[in-house]
Amino acid sequence: MKLAEALNQRADLQKRIAQMKERLSNNVKVQEGDEPAEKPEDLFTELDASLKELESLIVRINRTNQETVWEGKALTEMIAAKDMLSLKLSTLRAVLEAANVRSDRFSRNEIKFVRTVDVNALQRQVDDLSKSLRELDSKLQQANWMTDLR
Repeated sequence: MKLAEALNQRADLQKRIAQMKERLSNNVKVQEGDEPAEKPEDLFTELDASLKELESLIVRINRTNQETVWEGKALTEMIAAKDMLSLKLSTLRAVLEAANVRSDRFSRNEIKFVRTVDVNALQRQVDDLSKSLRELDSKLQQANWMTDLR
């Protein structure tokens, strides 16, 4: 199995577990005299099996990410770099949005706000970071489809 397939399988398991949580919540209490649509015992058994499968898969994914070197870096390092790029990008986008909020004045007596950042330079930085993030994500996707799960 390729790493990318394992990542897809992990996402599916996480969704299935979230659905089981909802199904359990819907079936743990019924009106007196009624039967639940699904037996909670069966759902708990299914939940335990899915959690065990997910745990095993996460261990294998993490091991593969740590042991696989792609273009001179472990996949774990590339993932951390991607996460930091995403975090910086979202922060800069929020700053850009705040800087671009228009505050209309209707008279000279109202407070005037001025920008304290160079919006054009900040936008160029956001564009550059976006490009870097796309390129890094493409490298990770390529590595995921080329790497066998350990």
